[in-house]
Amino acid sequence: MSSKNLNEILADCGDVVDFLRNQQVGPNVYPGVPAEYSNWRVEQRAWQQTCVLFNQSYHMVDLEVTGPDAFAMLNHLGVNSFAGFIPDRAKQFVPCTPDGYVIGDVILFYLEENRFNLVGRAPTIEWVEYHAASGKWNVKVERDERTAVRKDPENRKNYRYQIQGPNSMKVMEKALGHAPPDLKFFHMTRFTIGGCEVRALRHGMAGQPGFELFGPWADRETVRQALIEAGRDFGLTLVGGRTYSSNTIESGWIPSPLPAIYSGDSLKDYRDWLGANSYEAKASIGGSYVPATIDGYYLNPWDLGYGPFVKFDHEFVGRAALERMAQQPQRRKVTLALDNADVARVMSSSFQNGDRAKYIEFPSAVYSMHPFDAVLADGKQVGLSTWIGYSANEGKMLTLAIVEEAYAQPGTKVTLLWGEPNGGTRKPTVEPHVQTEIMAVVSPVPYSAVARDSYADSWRTRQPT
Repeated sequence: MSSKNLNEILADCGDVVDFLRNQQVGPNVYPGVPAEYSNWRVEQRAWQQTCVLFNQSYHMVDLEVTGPDAFAMLNHLGVNSFAGFIPDRAKQFVPCTPDGYVIGDVILFYLEENRFNLVGRAPTIEWVEYHAASGKWNVKVERDERTAVRKDPENRKNYRYQIQGPNSMKVMEKALGHAPPDLKFFHMTRFTIGGCEVRALRHGMAGQPGFELFGPWADRETVRQALIEAGRDFGLTLVGGRTYSSNTIESGWIPSPLPAIYSGDSLKDYRDWLGANSYEAKASIGGSYVPATIDGYYLNPWDLGYGPFVKFDHEFVGRAALERMAQQPQRRKVTLALDNADVARVMSSSFQNGDRAKYIEFPSAVYSMHPFDAVLADGKQVGLSTWIGYSANEGKMLTLAIVEEAYAQPGTKVTLLWGEPNGGTRKPTVEPHVQTEIMAVVSPVPYSAVARDSYADSWRTRQPT
C-alpha cells in the first residue's frame, strides 16, 4: 500500500537524512525559457553592465489569500512586523516552526484590502494553505502551481517579469513613454505597457535598480515584446534558466533553506496534511555535510541574515522560541570566495584517470534542491555552505555560507569540503567521486559591492566588520 502523506513516507524510509540525500531529484528546474538565449557569461555580465529581462513566469508558486482574516492570519504566521503594512506594498515574508526554525521565505504582495499574493517556493505556500484549511481563519486561498508540476503548463494566472540593471530605468521610460515613477524599495504602482495595465514592484536582485512586473497571463507576450523593443538601444539582454539561478550568489540571498518540518510532535498534524507528492516529500539534499539527525539541517532567521525581520510586536508561530534564540550567540551569513587555483585543481581532476573530484558545473554548481557543504577551519567544522556558483562579473567561484561568529570576519581563511562522503549518494546528478577541500576566503555578503551599497537598508546592505 503506497504512502498517503509525508508522515507515512518518513515512517517507511527509516533514516530521514539518508532518504532525502538519496532522493532521485536534482536541483529545481527553471522551465518555460531556454537554458540560454545567448550564453550565460554574457547574460550574467548584462545585469551589472546594461540591463536584463528575467522571465519569472514559470518556476514559482503563486498563492492568493483573500478574506476578512487574511491580514491577521499572515501576521500570525510571519516573524515580520505588519505595523504600517498597507496595500501597494510588499515584503519578504518569513514563517517559522513553533521551535523557531525557518520553513522558507516568499515575497508577500499586499494587493488591496483583504487580498494578498505570496510568490516563491512551495514550502511557505503549503504552510499558509495548511493554516487556511484549519478553519480558524475566515480566508480563501487559490494556488497557481509552478509550471514543472502542472497539467496545463501554458495556462497560468499571471505572468511575472523582472527588469534590472544600470539601464533599466531608461528601458522603462522608453516602454512607458514617460519617466517611471520614483518608488521606494518594495512599493508598488500601476502603469501601462504596450496598451496593457501592468502592476509593478520596485525591486532589484544584484544591487541594480529595477522593477518586477506582473499582470494577466493573456497579456504576457504583448508586454514582453514591448519591453524587448524598448530595450533595443540600451543593451537589454534576455536571461535563460541556466543563468537565472546563479544571480543569487552576487546578491546574497540563500534560496534553499530546508523546510524545518520533518521532525517534532508539534508538526505531526502538518506532516499528516502534506501529501505524498508535496514538495517536502520530493525534496533532495546534497553535499558534504551529513548531520546525525535531520534537525542538523534546520536554520533559524539569523542564519539566513533575517534577524532584522524578527519583530516581537505581535504574536506569531515560533515567537517564544525566537525570543530565547535572540539572547544566544548566532552564526553569520557570509560569502566564501573560493581559491582560483584550488577550483582549477578540482576541475582538472576530470581529465585524469583514477580518483576524480565532484564535477563543478557552471555557472551554478548546485546539484540538489537543498545543498549543504561543510566549512572547515582549525581542524573542525565551523559552518555550512549552501548556494554555489561562478560569477562572470567577479571572476570567482562563490558560495553563500553560514559560519560561527569567530570565523565571520572578512579575510578569514577556511576550506570548503567539496563532494559527498563514501563516493557519493545515489542521486542521478551525482557521479562517483572523492571528497576534497577547497581553500576559501570569508568575504562580505552580498559579494557585489554595488549590492551592498545600493540596496535599501536591509539584510543585504553592508554589514559591520
